[in-house]
Amino acid sequence: MLALQGDVREHLAALQACGAEALPVRTRSELDAADALVLPGGESTTMSRLLRVFGLEQPLRERLAGGMPVMATCAGLILGSRRVLDGRPDQLTLGIFDADVRRNAYGRQVESFEADLAVAPLGIAPFRGVFIRAPRVENTGGGVEVLASIDDNPVAIAQGPHLGLAFHPEMTDDLRLHQHFLQRAASALESNVA
Repeated sequence: MLALQGDVREHLAALQACGAEALPVRTRSELDAADALVLPGGESTTMSRLLRVFGLEQPLRERLAGGMPVMATCAGLILGSRRVLDGRPDQLTLGIFDADVRRNAYGRQVESFEADLAVAPLGIAPFRGVFIRAPRVENTGGGVEVLASIDDNPVAIAQGPHLGLAFHPEMTDDLRLHQHFLQRAASALESNVA
């Protein structure tokens, strides 16, 4: 759990409720010890800056290149994209999702909303998405699987071992997306060992 800024406590609680050993990551040694990582919601430009300040940008890029699975929510999705359409020129993107995103595309804080989402791998029961100053995925490449959409705009995507969400699953009592990520991560880690 990247713990530099954002919804750290809520994600840690959700992951622990799923039976995972979830720990905050603030240093290179903590990153090196992690099998998978959550990039939480928060403020994407602040998280970009803090990754550089804490000396984690290059080690994180190396771990991602080695196949480390990531769950990226809201600002984490912005950070994980290939391009931020309205970002700052110095804003960090990790390119783990072949996707372009627009920050705060659904509006400001007062325009936050919730919506029932049909998330393909979760089955028939809808998942209640909490959208707070949410990004919008505007373009995706061929390797991106769209798991859920609102008005034809992807709000849940997957690419390889990575799961990207424009909303905050940690703000609900529904653990299915955290469980789904842990299953994806376990499968990816088994494949890397085999």
